[in-house]
Amino acid sequence: MKYLLDTHAFIWTATCSNKLPDKIRKIIISPENEIYVSAISFWEITIKSKIGKLYLDGINPIELPDLAFQMDISTIELSGNEAITYNKLTENTHKDPFDRMLIWQSICRDMVLISKDNEFYKFTNDGLKLEW
Repeated sequence: MKYLLDTHAFIWTATCSNKLPDKIRKIIISPENEIYVSAISFWEITIKSKIGKLYLDGINPIELPDLAFQMDISTIELSGNEAITYNKLTENTHKDPFDRMLIWQSICRDMVLISKDNEFYKFTNDGLKLEW
């Protein structure tokens, strides 16, 4: 199965945080699953680190793509088609653009989004599949 990590799930995976539930850790390490992180998450992390809203326990954001590779997590880029069709999301109360694009990428690429964000369930009518 293909899974896309929400930004917090990727950070917790990269930092070996105990905030990551065992169930999710097993999904991530299972050789049967393909695990992905989006360039959108790297962008979000860099912005939030720069403005002081995020601290990565000594990890420089520039190291994250290499860390993902070392953990066998593939990176996906934002496609032009995903960017231009983003407006097809019908849920309008959750406004975070990073979250919305990760949700849209998951839907477009038929991936399960790994996230603890309860607000994401609002997007299941748009086709989002969630795991936590």
